[in-house]
Amino acid sequence: MYAQVGALIFATSLVQLANGFFTTLVSLRLGVEDFNPALEGVVMSAFFVGFTIGSITCGGIIQRIGHIRGYAAFGGIVISATVGMSLMVDALAWALLRAAIGFGCVGLFVATESWLNSKATPALRGKVFSTYMVGTFLALALGQLLVGRLPLEGGAAFDIIVVLFAAALVIVSMTRAEQPIVTKAVTLPYGELLRAAPVAILGAAIAGMISATFYAVVPSWMLANNVPQETIGLVMLSAVLGGLVFQVPVGLLSDRMDRRMLLAALAFGFALAAVVLVFLPRQLSLVLPVAALLGGFMSTLYPVCVSHAMDNMAQEGAVSISGRLILMSGIGSTIGPLTGAWIMGYLDLNGVLYFMAAAAVLLGVVAMLRALGRASAPVVEAPFAVVAPQALHVVPEEAVIPEEAVATGASSDLPATKATY
Repeated sequence: MYAQVGALIFATSLVQLANGFFTTLVSLRLGVEDFNPALEGVVMSAFFVGFTIGSITCGGIIQRIGHIRGYAAFGGIVISATVGMSLMVDALAWALLRAAIGFGCVGLFVATESWLNSKATPALRGKVFSTYMVGTFLALALGQLLVGRLPLEGGAAFDIIVVLFAAALVIVSMTRAEQPIVTKAVTLPYGELLRAAPVAILGAAIAGMISATFYAVVPSWMLANNVPQETIGLVMLSAVLGGLVFQVPVGLLSDRMDRRMLLAALAFGFALAAVVLVFLPRQLSLVLPVAALLGGFMSTLYPVCVSHAMDNMAQEGAVSISGRLILMSGIGSTIGPLTGAWIMGYLDLNGVLYFMAAAAVLLGVVAMLRALGRASAPVVEAPFAVVAPQALHVVPEEAVIPEEAVATGASSDLPATKATY
């Protein structure tokens, strides 16, 4: 079991290594090509359009053709689209290809996470998914280090990304692990979730919008202002590592206080860090720690929203709840880069930072007012879920029956593929 799980985790780490570098690379390359800011926003948002569509449809595809074939198909889409981007430089073509990459990536994550959920026994599931998420964060961080070591022009950087995606595809395709059994999950109407946890819905959308705006706009602005590639990589690395460091302490706090108050504190903390960056001298020794704080607050908004929603809903709807929140996050992630690029065209980076801060303040105010005006639901709280940046954490609309449940004839009531503590 350990070898099979290890192969899946290693393959996903390679995908995230490629993806972390790819996201920053595209943002920088758009600046090099001197595209219109509005078109840059379209290209960066396109990934999340594909990601959102995939989060709705990929589970059904995997259910029909199986995990291994599904992984191969989604990997083929990602590789083909990446090669396509290296062959042509056209904003609209890149937007379509980035949408295809977003669709393929979410398929890879759905296949991997549901597969891991099946392979891991209940006693080891927390350890397996904590290892999975740590590997994901570290891979995203290492991807930022590639930014300063590969040329932006030409196809060399795209070739490295293709090699990483292809290596992950080979590892999973050659695995001897049996595919999990998939069954239809409980469907939850949006209205029911909105009535039970409106803060979670608003928070998921704003968290996605903020995160996508940051990763799309900030690298592009730094390149346009002649910041060295190595420095850009360090700033983005600081944000990712800050997100990793924040996960455990925020998780502990999340299980000990009203999650809405914690969400408000995180949102206000993010807003403060964003405003500080506006007035902070552009010195690396000052910017890096603030970027780490910004990344820490930013990366923990979404998992707290997920846990809050789980607190207020029946456990059997866990998969559907996750799917609904992923969709809201995807919508926010699509809107963010479009709006951020438009604002940057008129108000420079400071306007974008104020935009993200204002969105965070809105979330913080709503969460705090809801916490002060309405008591928490009297239910057993769901454990905090560690979630990687860029709306990575995905759950198919189909529940996966773990192998131990198949052996005993029972079905699992914990189908969501979250790292829980």
